[in-house]
Amino acid sequence: MTTAPRPPLPPFTRESAIEKVRLAEDGWNSRDAAKVTLAYTPNSRWRNRAEFPQGRAEIEAFLTRKWTRELEYRLIKELWAFDGNRIAVRYAYEYRDDSGQWYRAYGNENWQFDAAGLMEERHASINEKPISEAERKFHWPLGRRPDDHASLSDLGL
Repeated sequence: MTTAPRPPLPPFTRESAIEKVRLAEDGWNSRDAAKVTLAYTPNSRWRNRAEFPQGRAEIEAFLTRKWTRELEYRLIKELWAFDGNRIAVRYAYEYRDDSGQWYRAYGNENWQFDAAGLMEERHASINEKPISEAERKFHWPLGRRPDDHASLSDLGL
C-alpha cells in the first residue's frame, strides 16, 4: 500500500516542526477520525493513557470513541522540541461530557515520523481535571483554532 507524502517532511526545521504541529492540531480539531487517521502510517503504534492502538483501523476506532464521549472538543498544541524525524509537543484540550461537566486535559506527546511525513509512533501522557464552564479558555467555534487565538503559553497553560 503506497501512501501519499504528508509534508512537511523530516528532517524538521523549527519552522517545519511548528507547521507539522499546527497541521496535527487542525486535524484533531476537525474531529474527523477517518481524515485524521490518514496522517499516520498504516501500522502506526500509539500509547495513549492505558490504550495501545496499532494501525489505522484501531486508531480510527479509538478517535471515534473519544470524540463521541468528549463533546465540544477544542485542542491547542505547542511545539516543545524537535530533532530529525521526531517532534515533542505539549497540549491542552477542553471538552464536556454528556452530563455537562467540563474538563481540561493537559499532556505531552512524542512523535516519530517516517520519510513520507507520516507519524509512525505517538506516545502520549495525559492528565485532566474537571473545570467549571467559567474556567474555560477555549471559546472559538468548533473546528480550526483561529490564527489570532492565544497559544498555550499566552494563556498561562
